[in-house]
Amino acid sequence: MQTNLADFIKGTRAGEEAEAILRKCVHCGFCNATCPTYQLLGDELDGPRGRIYLIKQVLEGQAATARTQTHLDRCLTCRNCESTCPSGVEYGRLVDIGRKIVGQQVKRSSTDRFKRTLLAKGLNSPFFAPAMALGQAMRWAVPGALKAKVPPKQESGVRPGPRHRRKMLLLEGCVQNAMLPNINNAAARVLDHLGVSLLSAAKAGCCGALNYHLDFQAAGLDNMRRNIDAWWPMIEAGEVEALAMTASGCGVMVKEYGHLLAHDPAYAARARRVSAMTRDLSELVIEEPTLPGALRRANGAAQFKKIAYHPPCTLQHGQQIRGHAEKILTDAGFQLTPVAESHLCCGSAGAYSVLNPEISGELKTRKLGHLEAGKPDLICSANIGCLTHLQSGTATPVRHWVEVIDEVLG
Repeated sequence: MQTNLADFIKGTRAGEEAEAILRKCVHCGFCNATCPTYQLLGDELDGPRGRIYLIKQVLEGQAATARTQTHLDRCLTCRNCESTCPSGVEYGRLVDIGRKIVGQQVKRSSTDRFKRTLLAKGLNSPFFAPAMALGQAMRWAVPGALKAKVPPKQESGVRPGPRHRRKMLLLEGCVQNAMLPNINNAAARVLDHLGVSLLSAAKAGCCGALNYHLDFQAAGLDNMRRNIDAWWPMIEAGEVEALAMTASGCGVMVKEYGHLLAHDPAYAARARRVSAMTRDLSELVIEEPTLPGALRRANGAAQFKKIAYHPPCTLQHGQQIRGHAEKILTDAGFQLTPVAESHLCCGSAGAYSVLNPEISGELKTRKLGHLEAGKPDLICSANIGCLTHLQSGTATPVRHWVEVIDEVLG
């Protein structure tokens, strides 16, 4: 795609990156065929190709409008288009650049600014966990729309202490431990069973995705730097062999640290090292040599139980990881039901379900229809947002796959 950048961005790091991405686009439109919002709305500007044109216009000097911002806001950043694109267009990086520039040109309404600030600051706040605990204790009194965002209190069991020679770092995350604390503890128990101890760094927190995708990119970069500082002593000392991510949304962001902090001379090298060490939990578990034997010995407990698995977009499109969790579950004796449109987003997409509830709700209903078509006993996924979003629309239990494997291994 021929591009003539305006002076305000020509020669900048963002401008050069955007121009390189735009030049890969050949206008083919294959991306629209797998874009959830284009499927629902049928508007060219609510598909990747149309949004690319909007970003191109702004980069070439055309003033952004509220309409431009709306079409970019409606994007789930699911990156399904990247999996589809024959030319390798890195749409996710381009839309981040576009949103930042449009956000500088178009002032949001006070209501929209308040929502975004509340989400970015509230979910990162030390008060989030006690607020969630209070909401769970008083769940019977929480209004319907908000109640869907407050999962019932979950028993989390005991997390084993460090006792193995092999060690990995765990990102606890900013909301997962407060909402569904059993996920990280189950991951620690499964890896402990396989001879690996999980450690955590007390000063690490949100991966940065919330701030970065809610118009607070500088704050998101600060989150990344704080995490690197928290992890670096153990990484530099060679105490840990990997960073384990139990939420695929966090995983895809931490794997981007090397790119996002490449301009920062104080952090660029360390960020690259952190990204290179970051692995989704399914990548780590499936590679353990003792796993097949452990599952064979235990799979009688799971035989014939039916599971519908939803691969999060941040896993299958963002990280390009497919089939790992599914293989682990089937090796454990579970029957995975066929799920149509497994490539499409469930509508959670971080804060998207709060900011765009109608589109998000339609996508959730569509996704649950496909997941429940095979009459599963259980729905599994690999990201906190997907888990809570899907559970809010169904009576079928929705759980992280590692919790199921934890129960199988005992």
